[in-house]
Amino acid sequence: MTTTLDVAKIRDDFPILKQFVHGKPLVYLDNAATSQKPQAVIDSLVQYYTTTNANVHRGVHTLSQQATEDYEGARAKVRQFIGAAEDREIIFVRGTTEGINLVAQTYGRRNIGPGDEIIVSNMEHHSNIVPWQMLCEEKGALLRVVPINDDGELLLDEYEKLLGPRTKLVSMVHQSNSLGTILPVAQIIAMAHSHGVPVLLDGAQSVPHLPVNVQQLGCDFLVFSGHKLYGPTGIGVLYGKAELLEAMPPFQGGGEMIKSVTFEKTIYNDLPNKFEAGTPNIAGAIALGAAVDYVTELGIDRIQAYEHELLEYGTRALSDISALRIIGTAAEKAGVLSFVMDGVHPHDIGTILDTEGVAIRTGHHCTQPLMERFQIPATARASLAFYNTREDIDVLVKAIDRVIEVFS
Repeated sequence: MTTTLDVAKIRDDFPILKQFVHGKPLVYLDNAATSQKPQAVIDSLVQYYTTTNANVHRGVHTLSQQATEDYEGARAKVRQFIGAAEDREIIFVRGTTEGINLVAQTYGRRNIGPGDEIIVSNMEHHSNIVPWQMLCEEKGALLRVVPINDDGELLLDEYEKLLGPRTKLVSMVHQSNSLGTILPVAQIIAMAHSHGVPVLLDGAQSVPHLPVNVQQLGCDFLVFSGHKLYGPTGIGVLYGKAELLEAMPPFQGGGEMIKSVTFEKTIYNDLPNKFEAGTPNIAGAIALGAAVDYVTELGIDRIQAYEHELLEYGTRALSDISALRIIGTAAEKAGVLSFVMDGVHPHDIGTILDTEGVAIRTGHHCTQPLMERFQIPATARASLAFYNTREDIDVLVKAIDRVIEVFS
């Protein structure tokens, strides 16, 4: 299918794409690590600090009231974007990592005990492994891992075997940052819920590229980062069902998360304030709202369709290179092209590509257990966004030819 995205016009919205690296036009293919920012997002940051800079919620003066309106307006935009039921189910955090840690230290500490089990997959980012390991160590619980096949697809029959009376939480990635695999999350959630087990989804990679509706999926928690959604760094979102968030203790203590404080007792604030202690990243939240506006205007369905076309083109192009092997060939996959090359370390690939103006990521991508599963130390990873083009992939292929020349 063809798309109606005007990619040339879109590229004009991203100032950084106009620059040169080592005398070559920048080809940015590191979107799974962080995305570039449209001018509208940059402008929203400048606008806030130029005209509205004030603390939120407690001020009676005009600037504070305007900042509060814009900050809470961003929360409403996020709620609508992911299909949550209420604004109070949207908690602003620093990013996906902090969101997962928040759930581990509040819901996890309260609900998981000795002998209980938490299920993750073999393709998790370290951010969705380490917090649960820390919790398991503290509580005497066990981390159970769902294996994957050689294509990088989750083995659902093995997942079903792991679900049982000791399972207290499933925390699973929606889309793999290293492989591009899109997990069958609706099925994963339904299977967990049939055992009365809540599910956290790591949406860091999926939310910028796929339609995600938390009520339709039925997930209990969703976390994602603003900087991968064309917004600024240092801002992210934890969505949680209101009844779960209400029952969870606060993550941090301080201003804003309280209703009343005496030296004898503190009464905690209502949602979402209970989980937003201190002065929040006001500018970041407002700019995330601007990013959501930008993506919404383009249309997430159209973005998904365009990026899928690009992935298919890139997969064909890289598959034609005999010295190269793609890691991650799932049937359901989004815009990630991870690969290894015979006799060339991924870091050397990345270094040579950089001299050609091509930015990719090399390493284990914070998925060391996944690399071990494929018996490789690292991959080179090109990851796509809606401002990338077939021409970008052609430049990537030519740069890989240069790698082959150097190492032949």
